[in-house]
Parts: sequence; C-alpha cells; structure tokens
Amino acid sequence: MIARKLGANGPVVSAIGLGCMGMSDLYGASDRAESVATIHAALDAGVTLLDTGDFYGMGDNEMLIAEALRGRPRDAVFLSVKFGAQRDPRGNWIGFDGRPSAVKTSLAYSLKRLGVDYLDIYRPARRDPNVPIEETVGAMADMIKAGYVRYIGLSEVGPETIRRAAAVHPIADLQIEYSLISRGIENSILPTCRELGVGLTAYGVLSRGLISGHWRAGAQ
Repeated sequence: MIARKLGANGPVVSAIGLGCMGMSDLYGASDRAESVATIHAALDAGVTLLDTGDFYGMGDNEMLIAEALRGRPRDAVFLSVKFGAQRDPRGNWIGFDGRPSAVKTSLAYSLKRLGVDYLDIYRPARRDPNVPIEETVGAMADMIKAGYVRYIGLSEVGPETIRRAAAVHPIADLQIEYSLISRGIENSILPTCRELGVGLTAYGVLSRGLISGHWRAGAQ
C-alpha cells in the first residue's frame, strides 16, 4: 500500500482509505459481520485511514468500528471522524451544529463509542452558517491542546472557509467529492488547498459506481 502525507502538516496515511458510512446507513441494507470482515480485510491490506461520522447510523458506525478494531494496536489505524450533522429520530437531516460546546460534546461521545483516548482527525461535516468557522476550529484546537485530537480536517467547504479556518489552526485535509466526472473543485478549491498545504481526501472517486462499469445503459 502506498503511503502519503496528508497535507503539509498532517500524518502519513495509506493512499486509499475506507469510508464506513454504508456499513450503517444511507446506502441500503448492510451485514454487520460482513462489515467487520471488510474493515479487517482493509487493515490487513495496508489501509490505515478509516472514515466515519458520529451521525452515521446515529452512532452505530462508530460502535461497529470499535468492534472491528478490538484487539488491534491503536496506532495501527488513523480514525477520521465527522461531527455536527443533526438528525431527528426518523433520520431526517435538520441542520448542522458547529458551536464550540457542540464540538466538545460530540467529541466526548465519539471517544466513548469508539473506545479510544483520542481521534486522529476530527472535522465538521459541513460549515454551520450560524457559527463563524473560526469559533468551530478554535474549539477543535483546544481539544488538540488537551490531547483528545491530533489533527483538524474540513469537509465540503469552499476557498474562503478554508482560508479562514487555516488562519486559526493548520488544516490537515479537506474531505470532498472528486472524480473524473465531478471536477468542480479544480476551479478554486483545489488551488487553495495546494497553496495552503491542505491535503485532499477525495470521496466518490468512481462517482458512486457511474464510471466503475457497474451500471449499464438503460439501468435505473
């Protein structure tokens, strides 16, 4: 497995990461035993970066990962966790919370569900339009000083937000969709990341199967 440094100031991780969202939520039915086996197979193949969110399956995804990692060395995996997305009991999306108090509360719950003492990379799932990004990142920086987080990441934000966030604390990476079809970030987001030394964690690289050969003409 090829290893790459995640941005100018980030950790060295596997070039390919494993996104775990579909193991608990949003993409249809899943099998827990198969999901755990998939995580084990990825780790055995040299994958070190696992991505999750505290709102994937309302915390179930974090507990699934904790189960899969039981008995393995903590430093053998880099845990990337998103927070801030708000959902109601039916799973509907109802907003984002980037307040400093929410940052710290969400972190406490994630640490408990994952069964770890720290997270490698912590990131807001989206920018909270009601909270300055400086306040959200500042709270995350406090958690780095306290030893609960190693690096700060961002997700689904534009150049201005990236610059404002990086002015408060170094940003390891931006998580955003990028593929041969979805290339919108090349205009201004990607140049900004390069300028500031922010790594890019791309998802949807096969455009959800559209360019994988999985789908055929006429399929729904």
